[in-house]
Amino acid sequence: MNKKWLLPAGLAVAALVITGCGSSGTSSAPGSGSKNTSPGAAAASTVKTATIGGVKVLTNSKGFTLYWFALDTSSKSKCNGGCATIWPPLKGPVTAGTGVTGTLATITRSDGSTQATYNGHPLYTYTGDSAPGQNKGNGLNVSGGIWHEVAVSGTAPSGGSSSSPGGGGGYGY
Repeated sequence: MNKKWLLPAGLAVAALVITGCGSSGTSSAPGSGSKNTSPGAAAASTVKTATIGGVKVLTNSKGFTLYWFALDTSSKSKCNGGCATIWPPLKGPVTAGTGVTGTLATITRSDGSTQATYNGHPLYTYTGDSAPGQNKGNGLNVSGGIWHEVAVSGTAPSGGSSSSPGGGGGYGY
């Protein structure tokens, strides 16, 4: 196998993450939006539950794990540009499937699109999850903060909630 292309590809992904996850973006109270049709990302309007790695988590309708970002607030996504390419926002509005008991709403992103939220936390999928039932993004420290799968139980994730000093986060899932 020719490994010469692996380093440039990895550097390109790292550059996207570093440059695209700034703090730009605005949001507003819940509103309307359209369904996300990105393949492998959040591609439908129903949020479901699944047990992944022994934990009951939220997924999109295709079974891909949903994540929240420690730096986001209840009204503002801090993942834009290249960051949102790697962590695609779940387009809203969405409906709750069986077992989803929290509050689903939406925010307006800096690009004007509508993103779904769960209990006040903007929702994302992760392009590193190549198949339903994976949670490769859980606990990653990328884009200035930690990414967490959305656990249905309401328990806090292990390992802390944010890696940046005074950087918000700490949602207490």
